[in-house]
Amino acid sequence: MTSEQKHKVDYEAELRRAGVRITRPRRTILEILSGTEDHPDAYEIFRRAAALDPSISLSTVYRTMKLLEEHGAIQRHAFAGGPSRFEHAGEEHHDHLIDVETGDVIEFRSDKIEKLQDEIARELGYDILHHRLELYGRRRRKK
Repeated sequence: MTSEQKHKVDYEAELRRAGVRITRPRRTILEILSGTEDHPDAYEIFRRAAALDPSISLSTVYRTMKLLEEHGAIQRHAFAGGPSRFEHAGEEHHDHLIDVETGDVIEFRSDKIEKLQDEIARELGYDILHHRLELYGRRRRKK
């Protein structure tokens, strides 16, 4: 089973557990999500799905994404200044660098940052339960 098939199966299982029928439009949306490695917003998911099935509506995309989020299958990110974007839930923890000019989202993981956050929380008398780090930047121009 490829990782794409695994994500699709997980999405379908989450919706079935919620008592939601897997309609043809929803199956198309799940296929789009299964093959997605970026962080698309609902309109981008709609655009990709409608290219495969013109009968899909934007409201179906929104309802499907809401169901998937409610059941922990996807994570919604509200990066500053833009629409909510989505990614697979359950992936290893990572942080995001958002290119303010292109909107590209770069995932990264830094043991240094993780250790520093733990150290700061400990010094303040806390244990970190969850965190999300978003860096906003612009690519350096070559001189």
